Amino acid sequence: MSVRVVLADDQEIVRTGLRMILDAQPGIEVLAEAGDGQRAVELARSLRPDVCLFDIRMPVMDGIAATRALAGPGVDDPIPVVVITTFDLDEHVYDALRAGARGFLLKDAGPAMLAQAVHAAAAGDALIAPAVTARLLRAFATTPAPRGAAAPQPIDALTEREEQVLLEVARGRTNDEIAVALYVSLSTVKTHVANLLAKLGVRNRVELALWAYQTGRIDAGS
Repeated sequence: MSVRVVLADDQEIVRTGLRMILDAQPGIEVLAEAGDGQRAVELARSLRPDVCLFDIRMPVMDGIAATRALAGPGVDDPIPVVVITTFDLDEHVYDALRAGARGFLLKDAGPAMLAQAVHAAAAGDALIAPAVTARLLRAFATTPAPRGAAAPQPIDALTEREEQVLLEVARGRTNDEIAVALYVSLSTVKTHVANLLAKLGVRNRVELALWAYQTGRIDAGS
């Protein structure tokens, strides 16, 4: 069954290119496209795609506001959103993640990475371009967090193994890579990640990584 996508970008040539790339990938179907965030939200609410792929900077409603409307806190039935940006240190990426984005991608990512991003988001994974994710998170760790973005306190103390898994997530590693690094099974890693999400009250792996940086568990040089 194909992963159904709604994409939005204010540049028609970019939308056309993204649609051509996605439609050429096995298991992906672009349902619709929009040139602004408001129209993207309307389409997403009407069509209920599996994943939305949004540019951050759009007219009428930007990608951050559109993401918050579809996946933010308080949304009962959120739709996974991946944000895309031209620059890997776009200052708005942090805001998009806090608004509920499941991950982010650079516009110059190749077809394979774009397809991986869509499939990962549909599967509930937030590890989009792990190397880029780690670099951006390190950059965020050296800048002041937006007001109201203080790191939450865990409901229960993290176990030693959960701390180890958290560090691997923050380094941008996949579940498979974490399993190999820690000499545990894949199912064990998934269980620890689920426990971390519950204890910290966050929604996805990207927020787990952000929390690790915010609380000083991993520094900019790691």
